Amino acid sequence: MEWTLAGLFVISALLLIVSILKSTRAAKAQHNQIDQIHISIMEEINALQSSIRNIELDQEVFMKEAGIHMSSEEKLFMREVLDLYDRKYSIDSIAEMKNVSSSTIQEMLAPYQAMKDEGRKVANEN
Repeated sequence: MEWTLAGLFVISALLLIVSILKSTRAAKAQHNQIDQIHISIMEEINALQSSIRNIELDQEVFMKEAGIHMSSEEKLFMREVLDLYDRKYSIDSIAEMKNVSSSTIQEMLAPYQAMKDEGRKVANEN
């Protein structure tokens, strides 16, 4: 009876050790997967940041070649107005949101409206 109890105790201790070793290995494998995902996400973020930097530099080059001189506040304002216009806000509502006159917004959007109207004309002619 004592030998049986001692044997069961030894077997349970061995099973506990095996269980701990397996869970440690599984945790290490999971940690390695998390590290790999983290590395790949960081590489994607770096690639996106590089692309954004290149686009910003291209934009500055185009603006200098075109002779357009705008401050960063003016660029931001223009971007916001274009975004609202692309989301189908009316010119009057954009002017009201930005606290400027409707004619100012109309002048800002004139080059972009002409391009959109020309595309519609070509599409409708066929």
